[in-house]
Amino acid sequence: MQERPPDGPLPAAHPVPGARARQPDGDQVPCPPRPQRAPLTRRQYAYGLTVALLVLVLLAVGILR
Repeated sequence: MQERPPDGPLPAAHPVPGARARQPDGDQVPCPPRPQRAPLTRRQYAYGLTVALLVLVLLAVGILR
């Protein structure tokens, strides 16, 4: 493939009929806001505490063994 020699600026861009709207400059793309996350239930807290205690017990058994 032949490259164009760097002899000047690129041709100007123009909108394409029927194309999507242009994205704004920057890293962010507009999107609808995310819904708020529901608060944790008591059951979820209990599961988390149970798993944490199990991990600590297994860690202690592994270290003391």
